[in-house]
Amino acid sequence: MSLYRLEDAPQLDAPVMVAALEGWVDAGSAGTTAAAQLAEGGRVVATFDADAIYDYRARRPTLDIVDGRLTTLAWPKLEVVAARIGERDLLVLRGPEPDYRWRELTSDAIELAKRLGVASWASLGAIPAAVPHTRPVPILATASTSGLLPDGIRQGPDGVLRVPSAALSVLELAAAANGMPAVGFFAQVPHYVNASYPAASIALLTALGRHLGFDPPIGQLATRALERRNLLDAATATDEDTRAHVERLELLADESRLPAGDELIADIERFLREGGDEGGGEPDGGSRLH
Repeated sequence: MSLYRLEDAPQLDAPVMVAALEGWVDAGSAGTTAAAQLAEGGRVVATFDADAIYDYRARRPTLDIVDGRLTTLAWPKLEVVAARIGERDLLVLRGPEPDYRWRELTSDAIELAKRLGVASWASLGAIPAAVPHTRPVPILATASTSGLLPDGIRQGPDGVLRVPSAALSVLELAAAANGMPAVGFFAQVPHYVNASYPAASIALLTALGRHLGFDPPIGQLATRALERRNLLDAATATDEDTRAHVERLELLADESRLPAGDELIADIERFLREGGDEGGGEPDGGSRLH
């Protein structure tokens, strides 16, 4: 049996599938926050069998207890939401990264995409990196073929990286293999931040908007990004070591030198070694700012 259930079959004009999954490659919850912004006001067109793809001991449902009475459970869910931004039809695939049956899920997700007439694919994610919070959020991108990315969006990093894969990348690869031009936009989140990072979500939405030719819906993200910036500025000012580290990162950023491949690998290895949480946090080698 298929892992998905089609709830609605809307008439869409060459929709773009935009995917973001909680957990791996979602530092600062940047990708999933951007996806939620895109999906706001949309309608669910498909759902996936959560019992088949999630380990509820790892992703426990959230229980509300009111005055000592058990009331409601919120279960993890993977769904596709149809939304229209400007003249573009989007299908937003969002939810926690599945624990099980990645290959079967990928096959079914591509089948669903074909049924809905998906014309292209865009992944949204984020990785912890050696970048300062005081500079614009860098975006690295993947692309199935050359010429897909807008000017100013860098495909890379250069060379070969061998890293633990995300389910998001498995889906992107499958989309490209099935004839859908596929891109991925990945924000670089300061590795010393261990909280949501709205500035990265804005950067992802901006990159996607440039790619697809629409003005992205930002909503309250700008206000939240400013609040986070103020908190980080205040925390940095009170710790001399952190301030010195941020100043070094600023120097690198001002010299327009993105972290090289070995630096990105070191960041990811540190993320793995220190047990990065599944909620999008990103540890560093020392202090963390919240």
